[in-house]
Amino acid sequence: MTTRPPHNAKPKNTPEPAEPSAATKATTPKATPAKASATAAPHKDIKFIIAALMLSMLMSSLGQTIFATALPTIVGDLGGANHMSWVITTFLLGQTIALPIFGKIGDQIGRKGLFLFANVLFMSGSAIGALSTSMSMLIIGRAVQGVAGGALMILSQAITAEVTTARERSKYMGIMGSVFGVSAVLGPLLGGWFTDGPGWRWGMWFNIPIGLASFIATVIFLKLPRRERGKLQLDWLGTITMAISTAALVLFVTWGGNEHPWTSPLILSLIAIFVVFAILFVLIELRAKNPLVPMTLFKTRNFVLTTVVGLGVGVFMFGSLAYLPTYLQMVHAMTPTQAGLMIIPMMIGVMGTSISVGAIIARTGRYRIYPIVGMVITSLGLVLLSFLTPDTSLWVLGIYLFIYGFGVGCTMQVLVLIVQNSFPLSMVGTATGANNFFRQIGGSLGSALVGGLFTSGVVNNLAKNVPPAIASLGDKGAAVTQQFQELGSASRLTPHLVMNLPEPVRSAIQLAYNDALTPVFLILAPLALLCAAVAWAVREEKLSKTIS
Repeated sequence: MTTRPPHNAKPKNTPEPAEPSAATKATTPKATPAKASATAAPHKDIKFIIAALMLSMLMSSLGQTIFATALPTIVGDLGGANHMSWVITTFLLGQTIALPIFGKIGDQIGRKGLFLFANVLFMSGSAIGALSTSMSMLIIGRAVQGVAGGALMILSQAITAEVTTARERSKYMGIMGSVFGVSAVLGPLLGGWFTDGPGWRWGMWFNIPIGLASFIATVIFLKLPRRERGKLQLDWLGTITMAISTAALVLFVTWGGNEHPWTSPLILSLIAIFVVFAILFVLIELRAKNPLVPMTLFKTRNFVLTTVVGLGVGVFMFGSLAYLPTYLQMVHAMTPTQAGLMIIPMMIGVMGTSISVGAIIARTGRYRIYPIVGMVITSLGLVLLSFLTPDTSLWVLGIYLFIYGFGVGCTMQVLVLIVQNSFPLSMVGTATGANNFFRQIGGSLGSALVGGLFTSGVVNNLAKNVPPAIASLGDKGAAVTQQFQELGSASRLTPHLVMNLPEPVRSAIQLAYNDALTPVFLILAPLALLCAAVAWAVREEKLSKTIS
């Protein structure tokens, strides 16, 4: 008669588990452990799961750009022109603040239910916005969308880590990363098409079928490993101080130099609030039992390095995209739709490289070289863009944008992969949320940096170029002078008005806009090289072939 071994006895010849690394020890919380699966989800389900996650990410990323071209029409319908900027700002605020919060909550209570809730929340915000009868109601809808969008963004990446091994994850994350390239072009195009066609409200309504498709697919196909239900222990003090400091930062970099002078009491107050509450946040996190963003994350070498690179990517990625359509309209006489289509070469570069690099990493397991090469190529693309002139052909411009997108595509999603490979599943949401949070902050800083330099450059160049051009017209210059006087400022010129001005003045204005933006590309190029140097210090760790 044989005796059955105790249920907790180890089988014979079973190797001892490997000793966890110092970084894992330092960052693994004493939370209820998840029951890990040894293999990935069935391949037939993975395709549907990734498709559902991509739909949600598309909704979130489109929300940042889809109303940029519709704002004048929205103001005409709802009024409230003085609140116009809040339509964009509230979405950005909600999205940025939600990233670390939902990353942390997902680690504690599980992600499937939270992801479904975020889908419903985004659809609800879309419905509120679509039914808006005032600018205030629209802003509320956009705020709800922003919070849900940040949740969808971070939960999509964290769920990918739960259903794929680190080795195969690169392939899927490369595909998912292409969503950002698509939304950069599709957002302004859809916004313009809806505005000119069925109406700007359809920029909200179209999210409902996309959200429903993602929701249904998630319910049917997403089967996450069973885990003991954790207890929600949110770091309230850390969350409040993070939200206040982030709001102050986003507002002062968005408004400073645009709606308010940098030396105005409001901007100086926002800067002070940001500094004070950022310091308080760090002090609270150092003492919290279950911090929102554990400071121990920063003891992990690869997390720190990839976060620095991600911050840099946000600066020149979002900074350059914010003002490139304006440049194309003013310098190359494009319509808003044509300017959006001109971004397609960059989108092809981002998508093609992101997908290809992900597949190569899945096959070889090597990833360290791609962010390095990507940042060097990005720097080259920025240098090439700095040589643009009003006479540069659109073919050449498209090639430069492709090179720029090629470099960014080598980098963005690989950084997320490196972060997730540095932590266990119980920390992957927190770590990914923090990494995305800093990249989003970089985007805000980049938009402010480029916006400030570009705006001041345009004003200075117009003041220098336009008067001599008008003087060269002789007696005909009086009519042009009167046009500028009616505008109140030459900086309020529209593309249509510029195209109808006499040749010397038109060329002077085009040169002013060209010479305002192209030096900014050259300023950003060394930042990309610095990011390459930081990425060089990343240690390549073996990508796991199991989900654990």
